[in-house]
Amino acid sequence: MSNSLAAAVLTTADLSEAIRAVRTLLELADVSQGVVDFEAVIRSPDVLARIGHVLPGLAWSAKAGKEHGSSEAGDNPADCLPVQVFDWSRPLDRAEPFIAALGPDPAAVRWDLDEWPEVPEAGLESISQKYAYLTLTVNSRDLYQDEPSQDHTVHVHVRNRNGLQTARAHWLADQVGGRFTGRVELAYL
Repeated sequence: MSNSLAAAVLTTADLSEAIRAVRTLLELADVSQGVVDFEAVIRSPDVLARIGHVLPGLAWSAKAGKEHGSSEAGDNPADCLPVQVFDWSRPLDRAEPFIAALGPDPAAVRWDLDEWPEVPEAGLESISQKYAYLTLTVNSRDLYQDEPSQDHTVHVHVRNRNGLQTARAHWLADQVGGRFTGRVELAYL
């Protein structure tokens, strides 16, 4: 399993502001082959039904552990709440409907980008797909829904072979009116 470093560049209580920041960052990135991944903790039957409509056939397991229910076992997720949802490699257009379906439940939506392009005027080289991701945590401050909150955080994954590119994190934060404070999390990919 590989990993990435996710730098928090914007935290806001306004979900529409976070989505606008994500859209801006996606416009800066190469997403021609991009896909989106989802992780969430679903606690209510209503949210579960909405998420199931947006992502039919999603993979899930009971938060208490797979032995308490899972999609692999063919269990009904509504009987196993809360459930953890893990869904990978969906088309980019599934991201915003998923976010809209969440309600108050915490989630992480990660866009797998082709690259962060070079920015010569800022002295930034391109970052390849292996290290180019963008994550929005909704109703959570962290990537794994361990810190539920009333706000949402945009994280940029900006690493090359030599480690975190803090100059890139600062530049991307500037593009969305945010600020890189140095808060970084290890993301398992």
